[in-house]
Amino acid sequence: MTDQQHLQALTDIKRIMERSSRFISLSGLSGVSAGVSALVGAWLARVWLVAYYERWDKSGVYSDADYIDLKYKLIITALVVMAAAVGGGLFFTWRRARKNNLPIWDVTSRKVLINVCIPLAAGGAFAAGLLYNHIESLVAPTCLVFYGLALVNASKYTLPELRYLGILEVLLGIGNLFLLRKGLYFWAVGFGVLHIVYGIVMWWKYERKGSFQ
Repeated sequence: MTDQQHLQALTDIKRIMERSSRFISLSGLSGVSAGVSALVGAWLARVWLVAYYERWDKSGVYSDADYIDLKYKLIITALVVMAAAVGGGLFFTWRRARKNNLPIWDVTSRKVLINVCIPLAAGGAFAAGLLYNHIESLVAPTCLVFYGLALVNASKYTLPELRYLGILEVLLGIGNLFLLRKGLYFWAVGFGVLHIVYGIVMWWKYERKGSFQ
């Protein structure tokens, strides 16, 4: 066996080990679709907020009805964005797994899901408590921090670059704590811009040639 064949054999062994221990079908296009969804949602949220404050400035009277209406619009927008991001992520990941003849649901994907869901569930409950106690200004940084922790937690079982995305999300959330009135912009950068950049980088690194390297 030549040196080249030895190297090829080692590469094949490494690839097999990666596939057995990490979920490598996560598509970069999933990140792009999630980021686009988040930016659209942030734009809609800004439209609702601008309209609310314009009515407030014209009337000079604080309206509980207008505030409740704004609150529900923002919550519904966030839920729709989340559904669109999850749907796009599942579709592109399924497409990549099928292209590479890999299972989308196995031991490693279950580990990824569990490690993502635990911090997300905790963050969702925490954010719900903030909304219940009318501390809305802390919802955006809370979402960023807990989402970032979920990505760091799951990165042990998938592409290692996910860890860096998670760390950036946590740092953004912490930064947002010192600029609470800018939560929408931090939200747009964290869930929108960072996802798009991450998705493009992952697509270029792992999917451009059509296979995991």
